[in-house]
Amino acid sequence: MKSTVRIGIHTSIAGALENSALRAIQLGANCFQIFSGSPRSWSAAPPSASSMARLNELRKTHDLAPLVIHDNYLINLASSDPVIRQKSIHAYRAEVERALAIGAEYLVAHPGSYRGRTLEEGIDAFVEGLAEATYGWKSRKLTLLVENTAGSGAALGSRFEELAEIRRLAREARIGFPVGFCIDTCHALAAGYDVASPKGLEAAVNAMDHILGLDRIPVIHANDSKGALGSRLDRHAHIGEGHIGLAGFRRILHHPALRHKAFILETPVDRDGDDRRNVEMLKRLAGYRRPVHRRA
Repeated sequence: MKSTVRIGIHTSIAGALENSALRAIQLGANCFQIFSGSPRSWSAAPPSASSMARLNELRKTHDLAPLVIHDNYLINLASSDPVIRQKSIHAYRAEVERALAIGAEYLVAHPGSYRGRTLEEGIDAFVEGLAEATYGWKSRKLTLLVENTAGSGAALGSRFEELAEIRRLAREARIGFPVGFCIDTCHALAAGYDVASPKGLEAAVNAMDHILGLDRIPVIHANDSKGALGSRLDRHAHIGEGHIGLAGFRRILHHPALRHKAFILETPVDRDGDDRRNVEMLKRLAGYRRPVHRRA
């Protein structure tokens, strides 16, 4: 029987693709996120057929859904540098190809930096890059998600209106994949959306609904924030140890408009067991009951 709340975490594919699923299972997650290759390399070898088969078997057996892939950190489709832009387009196309082969439901990307351009030019460049990277492909099985950012420097996507404009232009460009959004709680708070307080959360959820459409936000990156409200600081903290806090996450997890989203942790691992502790904390705040251990 499927759990109502999907609680997951970013896990590593080191050694073999299926190790990411095994780690998610060990941590008590029922969904997970991965990099499909090195997050700091322009190229990555496709996973073997046997690893993909094993991953899908584990997902089916242990109800691990959805599987989210995050694109690598080098990709910047909004870049004004022609070399970086072309490398980004080729790398993103490879990310889409691997995501389709692996069977992931979602591929998350940051909109990138528009340094050297105007904001409007940056948004246009991102969508044009997205269109070029996905040219000739069409699928409803994979949804491309654009993630909100903390808004430091020339980063695109700190305002929901910017994300909405990206999707509008992507539809005009007839990109062959559904385009939606991933909302990061740390980034939202740092960008000025007060998701930590009761009134602020209601205002943020209303803004998501009216500007983005809640049905277009299937994934939430659940990260506490080392930076205060409006700080523009993109620094993730352990659940309950940042400016969102335990009460803030309890409200987020129980909000009726958000409860059926997939909550995926990207919290730091400062010492052994931090990943498990963050999963357990999120599950506890979501109202999971501890398993009953019966004697044989």
